[in-house]
Amino acid sequence: MEILIVLVVLAAVVVVILASSVKIIPQARTANIERLGKYQRTAGAGLTLIIPFIDRMLPQVDMREQVVSFPPQPVITEDNLVVSIDTVVYFQVTDAKAATYEIANYIQAVEQLTTTTLRNVVGGMNLEEALTSRDSINSQLRLVLDDATTRWGLRVSRVELKAIDPPLSIQDSMEKQMRAERDRRAAILTAEGTKQAQILTAEGERQAQILAAEGDAQARVLGANAEAEAIEVVFDAIHGGQADSEVLAYQYLQQLPKIAEGQANTMFVVPAELTRALEGLGEAFGPGARRSGGQDGAGADEGGSPASDSAAGREDAALGTRRALRGSRPTTVEALRSSGVLEAMTGGAVTADDMPQTSLDEALATPQGLDEPTEPGPVPGTAPAGTTQPPR
Repeated sequence: MEILIVLVVLAAVVVVILASSVKIIPQARTANIERLGKYQRTAGAGLTLIIPFIDRMLPQVDMREQVVSFPPQPVITEDNLVVSIDTVVYFQVTDAKAATYEIANYIQAVEQLTTTTLRNVVGGMNLEEALTSRDSINSQLRLVLDDATTRWGLRVSRVELKAIDPPLSIQDSMEKQMRAERDRRAAILTAEGTKQAQILTAEGERQAQILAAEGDAQARVLGANAEAEAIEVVFDAIHGGQADSEVLAYQYLQQLPKIAEGQANTMFVVPAELTRALEGLGEAFGPGARRSGGQDGAGADEGGSPASDSAAGREDAALGTRRALRGSRPTTVEALRSSGVLEAMTGGAVTADDMPQTSLDEALATPQGLDEPTEPGPVPGTAPAGTTQPPR
């Protein structure tokens, strides 16, 4: 029985010894093995055998890239402003032996080295440069840390600045500056928009004024042509009908009511020819006027002189000329544009230099010769001296 107990104890001891001599190292990790307190080798991932009670395996070292975020560090800039900077360091252990035996705590060493290097780099910049030069700061930190940690068996791949927090007073000033800059840009954009709107409005008004002026010019020309056409038609009708003094007197009487129109008419000017026209009208409506007029007209037709025939021919020729001119005068907008009259009126045919310039003093001055006595002339309706007036 005692022998059985001894055998069981020996078997248990053998199992413990064998279990302690077999080690399994996971992937991406390594372990340093010491024999009798001295570095013996570095074991990689997989199954590793050690001699119990002689070899000792140190804690495993992670060979993957690690990310360490350090707490905010106060840094003084060149313009004596204290800013708080958070940093993130990306590094990887490349030599487990150096990381174990060259430095006691490589993570703490990297943190302190990052803080010192950051203060040296940012201390030579002002606040504005520090805020706008993050890439430059990251590059300088990475170079310094990579050079210093190489002998520790580390490789620093990246260094990033998470945040740069200036003092609260500086943050307020920066917000005011940013607001003022945005207000300035908004004012510039508003001014540009107003300028473009005014330019477009002025261009539209100019085009409208040009079109209105062209329309006014066409309307005036067409109105003048129409009025001239009407005058010539009336003139031709009067001369074609051979109107006598009785018809003219009747027209005078028809126009008299229009002279009296209006409330401000207190004085009427009656032409001197009106009295003679009224006398002729009275004779026309008197007894025997039609008969005598017809006999006189017949006698004139029978005994017409060559002078009257030549005058009638000249009158007919003038009438034909006026009708020809009336036929060529433009009375529509299309005819006016094709005739070239509007271009002659608006194209600079007569410039301001060609017109006589008269000053205000010359226009208001009294014409010469008004103060000199004038010789009395013949009174209208009387015969000059030396002549006799025929009876009416």
